[in-house]
Amino acid sequence: MTWSSALRKAARDGLTIERTKLTPVVAARGALGVAIVVGVTLWLGTPALAVSSAFGAFSAGLVTFQRSWRPRPVLALAVASGLAVSTFLGYLAAFDPVVFGTLLTVWTLLAGMAWAVGPVSGLVATQTIAVMLVTVTLPTSVMGALHHAGLIAVGGLVQAALIVLLPVRPWGVQRDALADALAAEADYARRLRHDPQALFDPQPLMDAREAAELTPRQARSRPRQLGGPRGVAERLRPVLAALADPVLGAPAEGPERDRARDLLGAAATVLDAVARAIRWGKPVKLPEEATAVLTVPATGPVLHGAARRSALRLMALLGDAVDATDEPVRRTTARGGHEHRHLLRPSVPRLVPVALRALRREARWSSPVGRHAVRVAAVVLTGYAAGTALPWGHAYWAPMTSVMVMRPDFGQTYSRGVARFAGTVVGVAVAGALMAFTHPGPWVCAGLAVLCVGLMYLLMRTGYSVTSACIAAYVVFLLGIAGEGWSQTIEARVALTLLGGLLAMAAYALFPTWETPRLRDRLADWLTANGHYALAVLGAFARPEERKQRRVREALLDARAARTAWEEMAGRALTEPVRHRGLSRSSERAAEAALATLGRATMLMEAHLPDREAEPSKGAAAFAAALEAALPAAAEAVRDRRALDWTAPHEALAAWRADEGEEGVAVRGSELLLDALDELATSLSPGPGGRNRAARRP
Repeated sequence: MTWSSALRKAARDGLTIERTKLTPVVAARGALGVAIVVGVTLWLGTPALAVSSAFGAFSAGLVTFQRSWRPRPVLALAVASGLAVSTFLGYLAAFDPVVFGTLLTVWTLLAGMAWAVGPVSGLVATQTIAVMLVTVTLPTSVMGALHHAGLIAVGGLVQAALIVLLPVRPWGVQRDALADALAAEADYARRLRHDPQALFDPQPLMDAREAAELTPRQARSRPRQLGGPRGVAERLRPVLAALADPVLGAPAEGPERDRARDLLGAAATVLDAVARAIRWGKPVKLPEEATAVLTVPATGPVLHGAARRSALRLMALLGDAVDATDEPVRRTTARGGHEHRHLLRPSVPRLVPVALRALRREARWSSPVGRHAVRVAAVVLTGYAAGTALPWGHAYWAPMTSVMVMRPDFGQTYSRGVARFAGTVVGVAVAGALMAFTHPGPWVCAGLAVLCVGLMYLLMRTGYSVTSACIAAYVVFLLGIAGEGWSQTIEARVALTLLGGLLAMAAYALFPTWETPRLRDRLADWLTANGHYALAVLGAFARPEERKQRRVREALLDARAARTAWEEMAGRALTEPVRHRGLSRSSERAAEAALATLGRATMLMEAHLPDREAEPSKGAAAFAAALEAALPAAAEAVRDRRALDWTAPHEALAAWRADEGEEGVAVRGSELLLDALDELATSLSPGPGGRNRAARRP
C-alpha cells in the first residue's frame, strides 16, 4: 500500500460512523455522576474547583464503558486514584518548567509502557497524562493541589457508588460474552450443513474464556447460569466439525448426510435458545422439532462408525448445555467452606507483579510497545513546548491531542488523528455558536457540559470522530464555567488540536514500528503452536493410558492465541504504507488458509480421542516423533524464507498407513494434517512456481 492509499484509508476509517447498539440507561448513569460532582462543587466551591472535579467523574465514567471483565466500580475507583496521583504530582512540579517537563516525560514514558498490560490499562494511563496537563494550569497552592486531587478521587467514588446503587444488567458483559460464543457455535453448525469445510473464528470462545476468569470475590457471587455452558461450547466445536466432515464423519451424500444436516440444524436451534436464556437470565425454551431430531430414530440408527459416535456425543453435550443453563439463576455462595472451581483472575493488588513482568518483557528497543512509549514521550514534550511558545494559551491542548491519538500501531494513530481533528472542529463550532448567541452563565454551562458527556457516553461506540466532537463541546462548556472567552477557546482549540495531531502523525512516520516486516515471524509462531497442538492430540493416540486432557487443552489455547496474534498483526499490516519483500499478499492468504486447515484437521482428530483403555498406536508415535523433529526446522525456514521439508513426516505416515490401513480416524486425520502442511510449503515456496500456484488460490 502506498502512502497516499494508506492516508486515504486512515481518513476513511477515522470518519466512519457505525451503527451500533446504544445503552441510554448506562449513559445517563455516567452523566448523572458528572452532574452530581460538578453541581455540588459549583454550589459549595468555586468554578475552578468545579472544572477540576469534573475530570475525575468524567474519566471514571469513561473507563467503565471499556471492554473489561473486571467489576465496573473497581475500574472507576482505579482510574480516579491514578488521576488523583498524577494531578498532585503535576502540581508539585508545576513551579518550574524544566522540572514539570521532566516529570511529564517520565510519566508519559511509563504510561506508554502501560499498553503492555492491556488496552484498558493503556487507556487509563493515557487519561492520567491528560489530567496532569490540564489541571496544573489552574493556579493553586500545595493544599489546593491536595483539594484538587481529592475532588478528582471523589468523582471516581461517586461513579462507583452510582454503579452499585443503580445496577444495570449485573454481569451483563459476561452474559453477552458467553451468549455470543454459543451464538457463534450455532452459526457454525448452520454453515456446516452446507459447507463441511466451513471455517470457525475462535475469538468468541476466547472472549468467553476471558470473561469466565474471576477473582475470589467475583466467584462468590457469579450466577450459576454462567458456570457450565462455556466448557460445553468448547467441547461442542470439534464434535460439530467431526460430524459434518465427509472424511471423518457422515458421507458426502445419502441418508447419513441428510441425518447429519438435521442434527446440525437442531443443534443450532438449541444453541441459540441457550444463548438467549443466558443473555437475559431466563429459562431455556426449546422447540419440539429440535428436541425430536436430537433423539435416536425409532427405526434404528441412521449414522454408523465415527459419525454415529459424533452424533451421540453431540446429543449428550447439548443436553449438558441445556441442563447447566436451566438451573435457577442463583448465586454461587460456597457451601461447606469449598468454593466452586473457576478460572483465576488476580485481584487488583495481585495484578501488580503481573504488570511488572509485562513491563519488563516489553522494555526493549524492538518491542512495539517500547517504541510507542518513547515516541509518545517525545511527542508530548515537543507539543507542550510548542504550545507554550505559541500566543494562544491552553498549551496543554496540543500534547493532550497527541497522547489521546497515539497508539502502538500506524492505522489507529492516523485514523484517530483525522477523527480527532474533524470531531474537534464540529464540536467547538457547535459549542462556540451556542456560547456566542446565548452567553450562558456558569450553571447553564455546567448543564450543557453534562449533556455533552451524556451524548458522548451514549454515542461512544459509533466512531471516534463523534466522541471527539462531544469531548470538544464538553471542554468549551466546561471552560465556560470558569469564564473563559469562547472565541479564544475555539481558535486555540482548533489550532492546537491540529498541531497535536500532526505531531503524532509525523512522529510515527519518522520513528515507525511497522508490523509488515514481522509477518513471517508471527506466521512461524502460529505454525509452531499448531504443531504442538497436533503433537498433543497425536500423543493421546500413541499412548492412551498417559493421555492428559489438560495438555491438549493448553496446546489448543496456545494455538488460538497464536492465530489471534497473527490475525491482529496481518490486519494492522494491511493499513501500512510498506511492503513485505519476502511475503506477497497472495502467499500470505494461502499460508493463512493452510494453517487454519492444519488446526481444523487436528481438531477433527481431537473429537475422536481414544479411551485410556485403548491400544497404543506405534504408527501415531512414529508420526508424532517425525513431526516433532521437523517442526523447529520448518519454523526457521518460514522466518528465513527457505523451502519447508516434510519428507520425514510423509515417510512416517506411509509406514503407518501400511501397518494399519486407511480406516483409522488418526490415520485419515494425519493425512489431512500433512495436506495442510504441504499447502503451507507451496504457498511459501521461494521459487516463482510456488508463488504463482499460491496466487491461483481463491
